[in-house]
Amino acid sequence: MRQRHIGRFAAVAVAIALAVAGCSSSSSTSGGGSTPAASGGSSGSCDVSLGFFGALTGQYANLGVNIYDGVKLAIDQHNKKNPGCQVGLVKYDSQGSPDQAPALAQQAINNPKVVGIVGPAFSGESKAADPLFAQAGLTTITPSATNPKLADNGWKTFFRILGNDNAQGPAAAKYITNVLKATKVFVVDDASEYGKGLADVVRKSLGSAVVGNDTVQSGQTDFSATVTKIKASGADAVYYGGYYPEAGLLVKQMRGAGVTATFVSDDGSKDPGFIQAAGGKDANGSILTCPCLPPDKAGGTFFADFKAAYGQEPGTYAAEGFDAANVFLAGIDAGKVTRADLLSFVASYKGQGVTKQISFDSKGEVSQVSVWAYKVENGQIVADQVIN
Repeated sequence: MRQRHIGRFAAVAVAIALAVAGCSSSSSTSGGGSTPAASGGSSGSCDVSLGFFGALTGQYANLGVNIYDGVKLAIDQHNKKNPGCQVGLVKYDSQGSPDQAPALAQQAINNPKVVGIVGPAFSGESKAADPLFAQAGLTTITPSATNPKLADNGWKTFFRILGNDNAQGPAAAKYITNVLKATKVFVVDDASEYGKGLADVVRKSLGSAVVGNDTVQSGQTDFSATVTKIKASGADAVYYGGYYPEAGLLVKQMRGAGVTATFVSDDGSKDPGFIQAAGGKDANGSILTCPCLPPDKAGGTFFADFKAAYGQEPGTYAAEGFDAANVFLAGIDAGKVTRADLLSFVASYKGQGVTKQISFDSKGEVSQVSVWAYKVENGQIVADQVIN
């Protein structure tokens, strides 16, 4: 979650270059992988690209790939409809690591064709990269980083297309209390910017119902000490703030030790990788909250289009990634092809996405927020209910 300061000179040079840029006739993008940008069209070619910033490899890649696929679908559909304005897509594979984020952010900043970033995907890498994006005037729309404090830094380039953990945390606590009827809750976090931040909101929301706390680490595989504490606490529910690899192993080891408390986790665990890590059946009955719409409830033809493009149903945050990309694409189609112009366009944007009606407040937070509870049943994650 930490980063060293990157010098200002490269960012200034990029800003100067962009001020005189606009549409040109180049036909390719540069960076860590891209789809080609072609020339042509009645108003000249749009030689610009969007960047995707998030994990495409590594232990948390599932969530990043979901988002990337949604972004790519939006760009592919745009380019098919707009042969005269082909937009490129550049990958910045962070592996979910805050340590890698500053250097990747600088790569994006130094590529003058990149006028907007979908991401960063995770809260830790956002904390590390977003100050650099703000300094360079490169707009970001995150479809998945939910730590509330990200919006409190005064970054004019920061936008979030889903509710933050000040919505998800209390909603999870409400579900635990009102639906599960749990009176003794043990809370565990993974010490990350995301996991601990969310778990702390849940702790505060549950108050005296919290009978124990523990912290584990990313990459940890032996949770026996934590399971022992959970068992001794007599908890009837366990809340875990973190990501799916550790969440799955924790619930598996809980069940192996005879702990029957209902397991509740978050959007970072809402992935088939959670069920796989839990060994299948041990995940059944778990509850996962997410400030994301069930993909089959997305508007328009998104669900069918995604299945047609990828041969599978959209995963967590694919629809939110699709919406974030389309906000940028609307700006590009309106002729906002410099970073400064696109920032102004996004800040004042109002439009209907497939997940919600989209507009942003002065801190970059989206105006319409909902939190859903999902349940693991027969080895599948299924929508349970929206938490009002």
